[in-house]
Amino acid sequence: MIDDPNADGDLGSLQRFFLVFLSLFLVVSLLFFRSGFKTNAVLDQLAKNSLEPDIALSNGKPTVFEFYADWCEACKEMAPDMVDFKTQNANKIDIVLLNVDNSRWVDLIDKYDVNGIPKLTFFDDKGEYKGYSLGVRKYTELNEIFLALINNSQLPSFTKLSNSSNLNSKNKSKQLNNNIRSEGPRNHS
Repeated sequence: MIDDPNADGDLGSLQRFFLVFLSLFLVVSLLFFRSGFKTNAVLDQLAKNSLEPDIALSNGKPTVFEFYADWCEACKEMAPDMVDFKTQNANKIDIVLLNVDNSRWVDLIDKYDVNGIPKLTFFDDKGEYKGYSLGVRKYTELNEIFLALINNSQLPSFTKLSNSSNLNSKNKSKQLNNNIRSEGPRNHS
């Protein structure tokens, strides 16, 4: 072993600073990834417990299709509220999650003109289209929507802006939408 008169076995201040910085970076990274995975787990749970769309539309309950993607931050933000509503209203309404990145749902994405997410598409207990909402909806807004569907009454209209992810953009930029639209089946304007 070669003896170095300057090596005293202690870490230098620069090395200590680097180790502290590295430790903090690892802790913050773990916390960030942990909550990101948890939110994806909520979306996965909802999607795995969803009925097939044709079954949901024909079982005599109002139905909500939620078009979403795993990468969509707005979808992740709304996921816990959707789980709550699905749990609270399991016998009254069906919530069907449809991942826009899954080619299996391309026909429904085209049929309901999904160009941003999260997009909620509403159907009455006969499976007839009632309207849609584009963007994040808060718990109180979702409650009004679900009550209107369950009670077969008119869907509420909101003037507050909500975030959504645009599917047509290569960089998945944010856009804003401000209300629920209720349309007849032949209204394409």
